[in-house]
Amino acid sequence: MTRTKTFIIAEIGVNHNADFDLAVQMIEAAAACGVDAIKFQTAIPELVQTREAPKAEYQKVTTGNADESQLEMSRKFHFAHDAFPKLKAEVEKHGVQFLSTAFDLKSLDYLTSMGETVYKIPSGEITNLPYLRAIAQRASQVYISTGMATFEEVEAAVNALLEAGQKREQITVLQCNTEYPSPFEDVNLNAMVEMGRSLGLAYGLSDHTPGIEASLAAVAIGATLIEKHFTTDRSLPGPDQHASLIPAEFEALVKGIRRVELAMGSNEKKPSPSEAKNKFIARRSVFAAVDLPAGTVLSMDNLVVLRPEGGISPMRIDELIGRTLNCDLSAQTAISWDHLEG
Repeated sequence: MTRTKTFIIAEIGVNHNADFDLAVQMIEAAAACGVDAIKFQTAIPELVQTREAPKAEYQKVTTGNADESQLEMSRKFHFAHDAFPKLKAEVEKHGVQFLSTAFDLKSLDYLTSMGETVYKIPSGEITNLPYLRAIAQRASQVYISTGMATFEEVEAAVNALLEAGQKREQITVLQCNTEYPSPFEDVNLNAMVEMGRSLGLAYGLSDHTPGIEASLAAVAIGATLIEKHFTTDRSLPGPDQHASLIPAEFEALVKGIRRVELAMGSNEKKPSPSEAKNKFIARRSVFAAVDLPAGTVLSMDNLVVLRPEGGISPMRIDELIGRTLNCDLSAQTAISWDHLEG
């Protein structure tokens, strides 16, 4: 069985802080890591949260302003819609797929007008039925994050997509934890596998942990998509910077995933081409333990198992016991069937 290549998304999100030049620098750095896609976030903040909506606790810490509302924070970090065609051009210039998550229906319409057909459903929208239906009516591929959700909520969201016209083979369900950064004990990669198995869907990981270990482990147990936040500098302002990988780390992630893919191999157990040359040296044959004259009856006392391979396998030593030599053999001579009477 040939493994499908893992799809790797560098999530710039809003780490650009609405600075187009910084966004371009991040695109160039992410593309150089060998990612498959670079993703942003598209939103009209007033259509996402009320004026009074509070920030998450981690956002209060990372932005250094506990009194600021979620709306005030969001306004500072989002590009206007007209920036996204230019961002898309910058991404595609590097031969990488452009993606952006829409956080409201008008933003979704705008991305559709740009020709986008692949959509990521963020964890917060998994219970937003109008949004799910709108996604299903236009998407060629859907990635659905499942942070904060029960299995029943994930199943309901998937059913909503299916009922609105999405095909099962077009959906990838992503295990996700929405604490930034996520504690390793809360990642629950086993749930990722079980969701995919139970729902009959491809599965992956939207990874908010520090480092790359969780993503590598996810690939090893079948994830076909990995999404990870990307920044050029974790000290930059913004709510997601501290849970992002910098370029050297992201490059290590990509290289690690590709090595894990190679290491997974196939379901068939067989010698590999690289180790074939070692078989003769590492395996053993049956040899004469001492000088043995013709007529000697072979026993465990006068035989020895030594390297290299080439003679009779030790797995057949029972077939030698009690047999008689038809010739003289010196010590450490490999026994062959031609040395035996009868």
